[in-house]
Amino acid sequence: MSARSSASTRGQGLGNVVAALDVDVTTFGSSRAGLGGCPYAPGATGNIVTEDLVIMLEAMGLKTGIDIDKLIAARPIILSGLPGEALYGHVQDAGLPEGFHHA
Repeated sequence: MSARSSASTRGQGLGNVVAALDVDVTTFGSSRAGLGGCPYAPGATGNIVTEDLVIMLEAMGLKTGIDIDKLIAARPIILSGLPGEALYGHVQDAGLPEGFHHA
């Protein structure tokens, strides 16, 4: 997860997804580049970064139907539309895992 973790998830959002998969949850919310938060709790974040979620699920062999290459390509567009806003996630820094293939 991103460095922008909240007290509500304690940085464990992706781990929570794995636990939820174990009990057959199949729908998850995430946020492009970790943007957003809670308007009623200033400073609260806790959004799972969509790019990181998709990489994790695809690496687990689950088909998301989301094109990770397009997600990555959209980041500069988001940044240009939100100058000065911090974008989060690990995919943009680490890149796709070597040999990564979409499920």
